[in-house]
Amino acid sequence: MLKFMYITNRPEVAKIAEAAGVERIFVDMEYLWKADRQGGMNTVQNHHTTEDVKRLRAVLTTAELLTRINPIHEAMDGIVSSKEEIDGVIEAGTDIIMLPYFKTAEEVRTFIRLVDGRARTMLLLETPEAAEAIDEILEIRGIDEIHVGLNDLSLGYGKKFMFEILADGTVDKLCGKFKAARIAYGFGGVASPGKGMLPAELILMEHYRLGSGCVILSRSFCNPEEELDVIENIFREGIPEIRQYEERYMQCEAEDFEENRKLVAERVQMICEKIN
Repeated sequence: MLKFMYITNRPEVAKIAEAAGVERIFVDMEYLWKADRQGGMNTVQNHHTTEDVKRLRAVLTTAELLTRINPIHEAMDGIVSSKEEIDGVIEAGTDIIMLPYFKTAEEVRTFIRLVDGRARTMLLLETPEAAEAIDEILEIRGIDEIHVGLNDLSLGYGKKFMFEILADGTVDKLCGKFKAARIAYGFGGVASPGKGMLPAELILMEHYRLGSGCVILSRSFCNPEEELDVIENIFREGIPEIRQYEERYMQCEAEDFEENRKLVAERVQMICEKIN
């Protein structure tokens, strides 16, 4: 089944998610240049810290700890370099480090070199430049996983709606390359079944069609700033509901997946026609 990733820096929320079966707790330290490229978008921009990594490390017992760092950069006024940032999160106890918003194979090589085998590595592919250079990137040794970031990648391609690149074959093509390279992969985020502009159950079935191994539980699934009793109820009820859908998809045939793919494309087109 899919590995679920959930973004929070609250230890008490992380423990609830872990107890519900979430496999990866996601600390999000990325903030450099993010506001500029997502300006005007209704997106959440976290600014978690190395101290958050330490706090979550202290309470997690079964879930892996994933940390998204900033894009590769040198030290700037008041900002440590990528080397110092990576050293810091490794020392704090992260299991997996995610590199966002890279554009070149050289940035990936630098990332792999700086991690130096001390943690597992995950690339967040979210630029058209990276997608175009993917063959060269996949030749680099030391990449453990790749996740396709639908929001920024769709923005990079000038799309109106993030799931257009799922409907137009872009994600299919990338996943095919990851699979051929035998690198674990996933894409995007998902809400609770029945929620979202594009229903979550349709997106989940696409994960199974494409052989995806992980997905982010989005803020639409559960806002981490809610009261703890609300969060606990959401996870206690929401995770089993998603797993029930997954059990159905594991029994599907090729024609079932093709029918869902066509339905996703139709729904995405309808949504785009309504967007000004």
